Amino acid sequence: MDVLTEDRLIQIRRDLHAIPELALAEKRTHAYLKRIIDGLDQRFITVKTIPELPTALLVRVAGRQPKRTIGYRTDIDALPVSEQTGLPFASKNPGVMHACGHDIHMTVALGILSYFSEHQPEDNLVFFFQPAEESRNGGKLAYELGVFQDEWRPDEFYGLHDNPDLPAGAIGARMGTLFAGTTEVNIDLVGKGGHAAYPQDANDMVVAAAQLIGQVQTIVSRSIDPIEGGVITLGKLEAGTIRNVIAGSAHIEGTIRGLTQAMIERIDGRLKDVGEGIARSYNAEVTVTLNQGGYLPVENNPALTKNLIRYMKGAPDVTYIETKPAMTGEDFGYLLSKIPGTMFWLGVEDKSQLHSATLNPDERAIQSGVNAITGFLTDRMTQN
Repeated sequence: MDVLTEDRLIQIRRDLHAIPELALAEKRTHAYLKRIIDGLDQRFITVKTIPELPTALLVRVAGRQPKRTIGYRTDIDALPVSEQTGLPFASKNPGVMHACGHDIHMTVALGILSYFSEHQPEDNLVFFFQPAEESRNGGKLAYELGVFQDEWRPDEFYGLHDNPDLPAGAIGARMGTLFAGTTEVNIDLVGKGGHAAYPQDANDMVVAAAQLIGQVQTIVSRSIDPIEGGVITLGKLEAGTIRNVIAGSAHIEGTIRGLTQAMIERIDGRLKDVGEGIARSYNAEVTVTLNQGGYLPVENNPALTKNLIRYMKGAPDVTYIETKPAMTGEDFGYLLSKIPGTMFWLGVEDKSQLHSATLNPDERAIQSGVNAITGFLTDRMTQN
């Protein structure tokens, strides 16, 4: 039987860091996790794989006298980033890195699971080792496959995300939205190309695209309550082939982010209005395509979040910090739209930011995170 001490957890994190894999391709990661889980005390544990989502893992710990089933989710995929940390356990998969700290997430989850495999919990626990958080919306895929049914359906769901801006081991949380929701934007403009010397015979989509981009900047500043938050970033523009030809088409890509789904939908609607206005003004075809299958906001359940904050504030060995919402996306928002729960931060103090090629989380956060969360879950199980 494997005992996951702090030293062992740090080694597990380093092993996982060295084998990062992209969304839905986490085969080595899945096998490594399964091997660690199979080495734990199996008295209370049931492991379930999902043929339709083969890199996912579900682990159920049977409670002594369960009043509920508590879910805990960790993501397992990595990013297409070339690591530049110089660490001895750096990625062995060229061009792929755990640049968002999912190796930390997985290790903390294994530490929590290890604790409850040796100390049978009061309530049932379901651990979800989820693939494809960074893309492909793995939480939504699992839910739509019917993974969370019968004894595998949590009554409430929890999960963490590491945060390099917080001290190592600190817990950060807030009432309301923790992560923004997102919509992917694609805009195509079609007019008429022509010779640069004869603009009267063409319909210039570079000019139309420039006007559209300028008008989009007013959506947040003039259509959204300034007390609330929203972002539109148009990060890619393609038009034209040569300096002396008027472009007959243009393509724009971007992203919308908002702290509530209602806000995102309002921004989506205003963007379509702008597109229709540019089409009329420039006698062009303007197609605005919005991928609303993007990530929902991570909106924390009020009662469950209040309870988590109460515990973390009162625990003598926990440093609790109230945090602001982040405009980054997280697919845990979809699961929280179906099952009440909350997401919180684990501080990993580092100068580099998430998704950076030089991210190097402080490993002291791992055991602190395990202690804080096992303490919270144990406390939660004492409540009705």
